Amino acid sequence: MQNLIKELISQNYLKTPKIIEAFLKIKREDFTPEDFKKDAHLNIPLPIGHNQTISQPLTVAFMLELLQPKEGEKILDIGSGSGWTAVLLAYITGKKGRVCAVERIPELKEMGEKNASKYNFIKNGRIKFFCLDGSKGLPDEAPFDKIHVAAAAAQIPTALKDQLKIGGRLIMPVGDSSQELILLEKIGENQYKEKHYPGFVFVPLIKENK
Repeated sequence: MQNLIKELISQNYLKTPKIIEAFLKIKREDFTPEDFKKDAHLNIPLPIGHNQTISQPLTVAFMLELLQPKEGEKILDIGSGSGWTAVLLAYITGKKGRVCAVERIPELKEMGEKNASKYNFIKNGRIKFFCLDGSKGLPDEAPFDKIHVAAAAAQIPTALKDQLKIGGRLIMPVGDSSQELILLEKIGENQYKEKHYPGFVFVPLIKENK
């Protein structure tokens, strides 16, 4: 994984010292199913069951660099899956930060908790996992400094925009077969600035059937 991290730095995908440090300290293989641990150092998405994946390291690096998580922030991570990105975020935000990780599939929520517990981040309250419909966000814990969404939808759900602090950032893939990452910045009440980054593919955001 160290070689891959060096490559991501040389290609300018990883730039921020604290994000680089998190990639070095939080081992991707700790979040990868046994059958795929040997591939954890590769720059590819890997299956974690239930038709879901642990994201490609390049994509995670790109999204975190755009999101710019800071120490002490409260962050919502939607589509937490294996828990890797949630733990990276918890490392970056530090002892005074808090990460709320939302996963719709119960077995993956449990997997994320188990993986995160390897770093004691659940025990010390730096991460809490929820099994909920991510498209509705987490109103009881809002507002958030940053929101990271690792599953695609046709548009950014209004609930997520509402739960973002003014000055906060949200990163999310939007679209069906052809997707782009949208970086949204909340610049005022119901006022947003967007930047678009094409060329990504994510699993869909799962909603409750109601």
